[in-house]
Amino acid sequence: MTLLGFNIGYELKIGSGVGIGGNVYYQTLGGFISRILPNIYVIAGIILFFFLIGGGLMFIISAGRENPEGAARGGQIITMSLVGFLIIFASYWIMQIVQIVTGIDILGGGGL
Repeated sequence: MTLLGFNIGYELKIGSGVGIGGNVYYQTLGGFISRILPNIYVIAGIILFFFLIGGGLMFIISAGRENPEGAARGGQIITMSLVGFLIIFASYWIMQIVQIVTGIDILGGGGL
């Protein structure tokens, strides 16, 4: 019996127990977050890759055309991408430290 559940779609549900058709309900909001957090890191890495490639191409093409404004913009895109990567990297290691200190499996998705 589900006391509280928010239907977020066919794949992601929050609640308790297993629903009709074998749909998994997460027991807590923390279990839900623990399940999607590793996926967010993967998506952020893919976005970082595309920003670095785009910024690098913009920098190279603008420098070849002797366009200093475009080259500077490409450099800014690369710099901001690397700053974003450092923030994501720091958040990952903070989560690792929280896991060690509290003993709770945050990134393993064990919150079902």
